[in-house]
Amino acid sequence: MKILSAQQIYAADKATIKSQGINSIELMERAGTVCFDWIHKRLQGNPIKILVFCGVGNNGGDGLVISRHLIQHGYNVSCYVVNFSEKRTDEFLHNYNRLKDLGTWPITITSKNEFPEISNEYVVVDAIFGIGLKGSIKDFTSDLITHINKAKAYTLSIDIPSGMYADKTNSKDDFILEASHTLTFQQPKLAFLLPNNQKYIYTWQVIDIALDEEFLDSIESDYFIIQKEEVKSIYKMRDKFSHKVTFGHSLLIGGSYGKMGAISLASKAALKSGSGLVTAYVPKCGYEILQISIPEVMVEVDADKELYDFNFKSKPTVIGIGPGMGTSDKTLKGFSNFLEENTLPLVIDADALNLISVKKGLLKKIPENSILTPHPKELERLIGEWNDDYEKIKKTKALSVKYKIIIVLKGANTVIVDGNKCHFNSTGNPALATAGSGDVLTGIITGLLAQKYSALNAAKLGVYLHGKSADIGLEDHSVETFTASNILDYLGDAFKSLFEKEFIIEDDSSDKA
Repeated sequence: MKILSAQQIYAADKATIKSQGINSIELMERAGTVCFDWIHKRLQGNPIKILVFCGVGNNGGDGLVISRHLIQHGYNVSCYVVNFSEKRTDEFLHNYNRLKDLGTWPITITSKNEFPEISNEYVVVDAIFGIGLKGSIKDFTSDLITHINKAKAYTLSIDIPSGMYADKTNSKDDFILEASHTLTFQQPKLAFLLPNNQKYIYTWQVIDIALDEEFLDSIESDYFIIQKEEVKSIYKMRDKFSHKVTFGHSLLIGGSYGKMGAISLASKAALKSGSGLVTAYVPKCGYEILQISIPEVMVEVDADKELYDFNFKSKPTVIGIGPGMGTSDKTLKGFSNFLEENTLPLVIDADALNLISVKKGLLKKIPENSILTPHPKELERLIGEWNDDYEKIKKTKALSVKYKIIIVLKGANTVIVDGNKCHFNSTGNPALATAGSGDVLTGIITGLLAQKYSALNAAKLGVYLHGKSADIGLEDHSVETFTASNILDYLGDAFKSLFEKEFIIEDDSSDKA
């Protein structure tokens, strides 16, 4: 699914109005009605108090449409117009008058003295500012957002939480509404996927307002969300007459004294993701550990407790390197020599990334289309500090473009950076914040590369399945008790889930994940 900018959404609105022969008021009615239907389906006439706060632009117009439908269906509604400007859009005025025609006059707020009391048992609908916000919120409107946030009521934001920018970073001093849930129109917004905004986006959902599909398909975007249907189309069915050599040979390089668990997890993950053959190249101290714990894996060894020589004899298809490898001077020297001679695609993680951050010139020796899998701290060592998530993405893109590599930035909504394109994952949960989780991901992606998936598709399929395993695993575990080994326990279920029919609860929208 594409992530579109505010300007692209506006262009889609105009294209829809033209192609469908409607006007902007009719499109607003459609959007507001879909939001009302979402609310009505959940409340089913519940007499709970609903406060709808409307700005004086088109987001406020959406709120007025919602208010009108709620009132017509007998809900206990108070509608407020937040009078932060003397300018009103025509669409707002039209719906303001329609509400008055029902005999309901919205209550105008012009100062903080006019704020209504908000109980934590109320429902608040936020339609104050939409994606068109140009500057920071000031004066009594900022006080109103603070007032709503302090109330801790269930707050439903329409399109975007008021005060949040869709396409750029907010200042730490900006006032932003803390939404319990957000209904966003047609396409997700980039801001929803960035850690800086987690306080304001608890959950969100895309609702379909039937914008022109042909126009949406024609729009170019640099940002995407990886979803099931895309991943399903990537997956390669196995031929009846295939054999283990068909599915490649993965070499996992890593481990050091006391850190053999990491390379064990990565090696097993390469097997479990479908690699036909897997070899682990480890220090001698890890030989028996690997042979006993994973009998399916072949083992080659280096020095006693660390990797020095990198003189493996196997002929792999792809190499994953770094888990538990250590960062000694001898390991750095051997790793540098390895990169000098290697021509195979690499999946680079953990200590291999740490060694590169010490000796940045090694980036030039990485084969094109190799995959780096840093967590945020490892990324910071590579690109330096950033002020906000937008700058982080910009710097990561620059690194990807310069060295023609793919960067899998691990975290909530793991993002795959391929040049100037960013693909955000839709699966996963906090259970993945556990030791060894990244080592498993390295093994999964390495195993997929061995099976001749392209680098980008291996990264997409890998992060999706990695996250989906944790989603399925929470049916049996809590986030606290889930471990990296459990990812492998549920990986088969994650593969099978690609072909299982899902029961859709919502018939007019799609959930974040």
